[in-house]
Amino acid sequence: MTGDGDLAGFVRLALRPNERVAWYWAYLAGRDRDLVVVRDHEVELPSGRALEVRGPGLWAQVTCETPLDHWSMGLEASGVALDDPTESWRGEWGQPVPLGLDLEWEATASAAPLGEADGYGQPSVVHGEVLLGPATLEVDGTGWRSHAWGPTRRDDGWWRATAHFDDGTAVYASSGGSARTYPLGGGEPAAVNSKATVEVSPDGLPASATLTVADVEWSVAPVAWAPVPVDDAPRAPRLIRALCSFSGAGHRGWGWCEWVSGGG
Repeated sequence: MTGDGDLAGFVRLALRPNERVAWYWAYLAGRDRDLVVVRDHEVELPSGRALEVRGPGLWAQVTCETPLDHWSMGLEASGVALDDPTESWRGEWGQPVPLGLDLEWEATASAAPLGEADGYGQPSVVHGEVLLGPATLEVDGTGWRSHAWGPTRRDDGWWRATAHFDDGTAVYASSGGSARTYPLGGGEPAAVNSKATVEVSPDGLPASATLTVADVEWSVAPVAWAPVPVDDAPRAPRLIRALCSFSGAGHRGWGWCEWVSGGG
């Protein structure tokens, strides 16, 4: 994620051994950009300890270089560019586009429990290259890594947010009321309280939000949306991720927010 909102993305590798499959997501978004999607819910589980997956038009790998400190990720895939992000809920019809990643992830603070789930998270810096069609995009920005296990959250009204602020701190907050603030470059994460209100537009996407962390109120404005279909059942809950700008207490920040809303 760059500090101006021009380019951001996320990768998720979910191992689902009871179903004998893995889920792989790679989404690229940004201000005035089409949403680019690589999503496969029928990838073979990785064999051995290497987190490498393959599928039709997909090769991806995430590698732990140093535990809790340094990860790398690679991707060669055929994606689809959506000028309307809500097409994610209507079959993901768009313009085919090759997407590649060659990125390094390095922690900037200690890992801490997520609070509402079994797992942990920590902020980072991210650098490397994104290959989008014929273009090579240099990345030098901030990021986040989380590792969780157990059932996937699909309850209506659930949300979480991760953000980096210009005062040198980062935050994780969730609908359970728990939050963590991270002093980047040193110090231990601090547990604080949080709450949020979200306004949803008629098309089902978040229009605005207010996030309160440790009595500091942040105005949250979505800049680019990344809806993710996680269930094909009629009126299934919808997972919505959005690149957002944050402003409050004389500071600004950028981050990702995630909501589960009732099905449409």
